[in-house]
Parts: sequence; structure tokens; C-alpha cells
Amino acid sequence: MSDTSDTGATKNWNERIIEEFRANDGKVGGPFEGATLLLLTTTGAKSGKSHISPLMYLADGDRVLIFGSFAGGPKHPAWFHNLRANPRAKVEIGARTYEVTAEEVTGAERDELYARQVAVVPGFGEYQAKTDRTIPVVALRPAGASFDLG
Repeated sequence: MSDTSDTGATKNWNERIIEEFRANDGKVGGPFEGATLLLLTTTGAKSGKSHISPLMYLADGDRVLIFGSFAGGPKHPAWFHNLRANPRAKVEIGARTYEVTAEEVTGAERDELYARQVAVVPGFGEYQAKTDRTIPVVALRPAGASFDLG
């Protein structure tokens, strides 16, 4: 997944996940079988180019939550910096694609939402334990009519 680094190996890994995701209406196998995955397309903060990141998410009413864990690395993932520079993005969930607006969640709400993700995917607790930074939580809201993502 994109929460590791931007090495060639990671790029190839992500490309395989993206291909499998799109070929199977959002379902992938291997270590992510059964996981709630989405594809996030951001605009590069510096390059202006489109970047696709496969990410785990947590549905929360009319928004989708993503977590900048970078597998517990010392810095935030590139997609997080891209969303800070340009909060408009595209999300693919299952066979559906739609535009979103991103907003960082902070404070007590961030802590509660991160704890919810840890309860669902305990590895996120391990990621937080591995790093000194606070892992960001980002809410993605549909950039149009509101609907429940279930």
C-alpha cells in the first residue's frame, strides 16, 4: 500500500493493487483481502500531476475517513501533503467513482475516530506506537449531493 515509501518496489506494489481493485470492483486479495480499500486520486502539491494511492478507509455517515499512517514512518505520506495543498480529490470505492473534498480532523474528534479505526484494524495502533508524530485523520466528503456510504 502507499503507506510505506515511494520506492520503485512500492510503486509496483501499488500498481498491482490498483489493477486488481479496478478489475474486481474494489476487491483485492493477499494481505488486504476483506479490507475496506479505496483509491484516492490527488493532485501533486509540487508537480500538479495526478497520484493514485490505495488506502484503507472507515465509513462514517456521509464521509469516508482515511489515516496518514505511512506504516508508522517518521513523516506524513505524500497524499496527505497533496490534500493540504489541494483538498479536492477523487475517490473510487467498489465500482463507484466520485469527487470529494478533504478536511483534516483534529483534537478529540481525531482521537475518537483513530481509536475506532484501531478497533477495526489493530495494526493502526502499532503504526501510531512506531512514530512520534500524530497520525492524521482526514475526512473525505462528497463534493456534491450528500449520500450515505454505509
